[in-house]
Amino acid sequence: MKFLLAAINAKYIHSNPAVYSLRAFAKQKQPGAEIEIGEYTINHQMEQILQDIFRRKPDFVGFSCYIWNISHVLELVRDLHKVLPECEIWLGGPEVSYDAETVLAKEPDVRGVMRGEGELTFSDLVGAYMERNPGETVLLEEIRGITYRDNAGKIRENSPQRLLSMDEIPFYYGDMTGFENRIVYYESSRGCPFSCSYCLSSIDKSVRFRSLSLVERELDFFLSHQTPQVKFVDRTFNCRREHTLGIWRYILEHDNGITNFHFEVSADLLDEEELEVISAMRPGLIQLEIGVQSTNPDTIAEIRRKMNLNRLKKAVDRVHSYRNTHQHLDLIAGLPYEGYESFLKSFDDVYRMEPDQLQLGFLKVLKGSYMSEKTGDYKLQYRSVPPYEVLSTKWLSYEEVIRLKAMEEMVEVYYNSGQFTGTMKLLEKEFRTPSEMFLALAEYYETNGLFGFSHSRIARYEILYRFLAEKYGGGQSGAAQILSAFRDSLIYDLYLRENVKSRPSFACDQTPYKRPMREFFEAEAKQPVWLTGYDGYDSRQISKMAHLEALEDGSYVLFDYRNRDPLSGNARAVRLKYHASWEGGKV
Repeated sequence: MKFLLAAINAKYIHSNPAVYSLRAFAKQKQPGAEIEIGEYTINHQMEQILQDIFRRKPDFVGFSCYIWNISHVLELVRDLHKVLPECEIWLGGPEVSYDAETVLAKEPDVRGVMRGEGELTFSDLVGAYMERNPGETVLLEEIRGITYRDNAGKIRENSPQRLLSMDEIPFYYGDMTGFENRIVYYESSRGCPFSCSYCLSSIDKSVRFRSLSLVERELDFFLSHQTPQVKFVDRTFNCRREHTLGIWRYILEHDNGITNFHFEVSADLLDEEELEVISAMRPGLIQLEIGVQSTNPDTIAEIRRKMNLNRLKKAVDRVHSYRNTHQHLDLIAGLPYEGYESFLKSFDDVYRMEPDQLQLGFLKVLKGSYMSEKTGDYKLQYRSVPPYEVLSTKWLSYEEVIRLKAMEEMVEVYYNSGQFTGTMKLLEKEFRTPSEMFLALAEYYETNGLFGFSHSRIARYEILYRFLAEKYGGGQSGAAQILSAFRDSLIYDLYLRENVKSRPSFACDQTPYKRPMREFFEAEAKQPVWLTGYDGYDSRQISKMAHLEALEDGSYVLFDYRNRDPLSGNARAVRLKYHASWEGGKV
């Protein structure tokens, strides 16, 4: 009998750790089982996935269900039974675990749902199907953790499955074939100590940890394979100090200079010893995702979240001062007691913490969450199809949600991209608050019909320049000077990332500066002062590998692409003043 575990991921770079873990556990308990994995993406044509599953000829298909793929899964389920009528179809995952009976009532072709954690349940199902003789019905009555359709078509729900110890779950990466260009996920704990009303992790109040000795051996596997990034999926990685310090010290001591580790943490729980360990790390060794969600104390209390905002800010500031760790801070729009003005204040508070990325997300009302029970009290309206995103609340109108959506896009383009760092710092000074700045950009995009298009990188620079020209083009005192400074800043940001060949229309003409530029690279080729690592190249070759830009303020900027910031990836940039012998100085 052939079993297929099917995962439909949001992107190709993602993998689905659940199906790999289910297979590894079942193979350990049922060594003779034939279990395959099929990974696809929501960007595939569903017919292509259907064809692939049909060609594999499975007897049992288990689909992993989440808010981002459930509509695709159900589309496949309804067709799969037509082409493989004898195949048993099962579902699992958070999108079906909390209303399994309803799912089965709506989907007559689905035999059953695996509720909650699936390793032991799937293994038991594999055993039951393998034990039955040809022509016999499978015995499901004793299998815990399932809701299923019996032979008479009646829907039955068995008792919950026991929770496994984390050490019972086998390591499911046998080698890294197939994962070369994808995110690798790893979990060292399950559960969450907090009870946030919007999150499913709050349902399981206990937290189970994998033994440090096991974790260390498995980290060695990733380090020896020089895996580019390992993303820990632990919901609050630093909820147990000894566990956190043990892992962080281990990766610090065994750093291979390549692998990056991603952790989701509560920054207000970081203590002095943990911060000192972070300070000693190689730039880029770890990155931190920190869920702030809101800075409104009434909101934090209502969603049953525990957070000391002052401690969080101090920890973020400390880590920021180390210049070695990427920090990603999250906000959620649509939470209770968080109206439009309150959310803008939360945004401004978090923006001023200077995260490397600021994720402006929108509340998703997940099945089984406490938030879904409070929709009436909050007058919470949300989309009826996945991902069940907020439309309005008692405190936030749909019109305001739309405004925040436009602002979110501006944050993604002009902040999170990391391509406009200097210019945005300069622009911040022209507005009362950061949110006011991004809302002004969103209004400009809306007014000029710029939303809904896939703009090139150069186009984004030109749009921002037109926004600035409109703002400072009215002949007001000092406007020309301000616009000139913004032109220089935009060009600086543009070349900081890469040596682009196509220049924006507003860029300063470099023709008058060709001679001093040629002289500079000739001098560097003979006796390097500013450029190292270019040995063996002549001046013409070096001038193509690095970039020298003449700015309107009379200075030059040298962009050295062979020497980049290990955290941001930006080129080393040096401001120079022209000298006949190019004995320039750093400004």
